[in-house]
Amino acid sequence: RRSSDLLASYIIGTVEFMGADEDDAQLVSVPPYHVAGLSAVLSSLYSGRRIVYLPAFDPDEWVRACEEEAVTQAMVVPTMLGRVLECVDQQGVKLASLRHLSYGGGRMPLELIERAMSKFPDVNFVNAYGLTETSSTIAVLSPDDHRTAIASDDPAVRRRLTSVGQPLPTLEVEIRDPDGNPLGAGERGEVYVRGEQVAGEYLGRSVLTDDGWFPTNDAGYLDDDGFLYLDGRMDDVIVRGAENLSPGEIEDTIASHPAVREAAVIGVPDPEWGEAVAAVVVVEPGAERPSEDDLKTLVRERLRSTKTPTVIRFRDELPYNETGKLLRRVLREELSGS
Repeated sequence: RRSSDLLASYIIGTVEFMGADEDDAQLVSVPPYHVAGLSAVLSSLYSGRRIVYLPAFDPDEWVRACEEEAVTQAMVVPTMLGRVLECVDQQGVKLASLRHLSYGGGRMPLELIERAMSKFPDVNFVNAYGLTETSSTIAVLSPDDHRTAIASDDPAVRRRLTSVGQPLPTLEVEIRDPDGNPLGAGERGEVYVRGEQVAGEYLGRSVLTDDGWFPTNDAGYLDDDGFLYLDGRMDDVIVRGAENLSPGEIEDTIASHPAVREAAVIGVPDPEWGEAVAAVVVVEPGAERPSEDDLKTLVRERLRSTKTPTVIRFRDELPYNETGKLLRRVLREELSGS
């Protein structure tokens, strides 16, 4: 099927035609070649919503545009949201017109989304997970899901804030092992998706399975209630000896340290184990740099010794591309070279 047909299927199925209010304004600050930017523009045109476009993301410009243009809807990636919150705090603005804020494109730290919801209690937050090959959204954590999770004392429900929500009704999602066998709830594997809006074709070469499933190369699992949790890319897995280690939980553990702003975990060559765990850490502005031993102890006590980084490096910031994707290859090259 043509990509235009697939995008039309997504837009028509998720947006009410000319359903925007007269004062609605969508701020688009991701590149137009990215499916998130493209779908934001197309859905705004279809619904009759005014578009405010930023050619490149800058937190000060983002906040200024929201204030001056009375923006009601916007989309960010997690790194953008963190910088927006810092800017809002520094300037003391309220973003009073903002009603809907969607996010995606990377792991959302629990602390960050909790802080954002506290800062903007009247905003409807939406986490949308999707791919270019699936004509945008696969799963959504809705505003009601956010409110239910943030208000819950049940850790399992609260943890849904770190999920990407539940699959759209028009799509099927499965988690499969390396041999393509479906896995049960809580079991980590590769995310597969099937549905009308799924392309799964590159220059005439289909990558769909015989029964129409698209392998996303995203790692994750489904819980008992059908909420999808992502855990990086399948090729981000660190193979230490005979054990497959997920970077995500190690990153979350390191980032829980009060002096750590964010962390990235990668595998580096190791003559004994094949790969060793390495962490690149960004310290919170104004905070005292934690010692390597402190961070290693934190991981060892919360997880286990085999997941403890043998190498820790500090950086002023992590490398991201224009769409907010962490460039792990840059870190691998740096650490392999050192």
